[in-house]
Amino acid sequence: MRPKISRFNIAGSVLAGGQGQRMGGVDKGLLEIAGKPMVAWAIERLAPQVAQLMINANRSREQYLQFAGDVVADEASKDGEAFAGPLAGFLASMRATEAPYLLTLPCDAPFAPTNLAQRLGAALQDADADLAVAEAGGRLHPVHALMSTSLKTDLAEALAAGERQVTRWYDNQHCVRVNFGDAAEAFISVDTPDELAKQSRRQAAKGLS
Repeated sequence: MRPKISRFNIAGSVLAGGQGQRMGGVDKGLLEIAGKPMVAWAIERLAPQVAQLMINANRSREQYLQFAGDVVADEASKDGEAFAGPLAGFLASMRATEAPYLLTLPCDAPFAPTNLAQRLGAALQDADADLAVAEAGGRLHPVHALMSTSLKTDLAEALAAGERQVTRWYDNQHCVRVNFGDAAEAFISVDTPDELAKQSRRQAAKGLS
């Protein structure tokens, strides 16, 4: 029987393992919005929703340890691939917990809904699914997801076979989509220098108001 979902059996992982190509190759999670690293913004949203908190990162380990007690890196692929994308981050995080569920956030999504786990968990439970993913603003937000960690064997096999597309892997699972259309701004992705500057100005203005 599937365990009842609550924050007490969910592990949370902020995914900061990418190359940050649209940011010029810098470590996105450590870039600041209004004087605070984006990873810290994401953790503030995630921490109250989970029992265990970790960061998935492939560099800057010491810096990330300032924000979470567990920092887990992807396993290199058989071809020596060090940045294999979010699926590799999912797997590394699943292997770092004994919790039955994993809630993930990208490090460049600093304003995630405070009820993300609650709404994804309710949908997953109702549908008796293995995976729930958020959609808002007319599109899927594939790394805002709650999944059963029992998927780790299937995921490891998919990665070993060369799978790197998150949504394609989802298509092979019992996955339910959850509409957060009432909270579209919560899914803003700060993945370009222009967006970073825009959000920094926005938060600074809020601080002055």
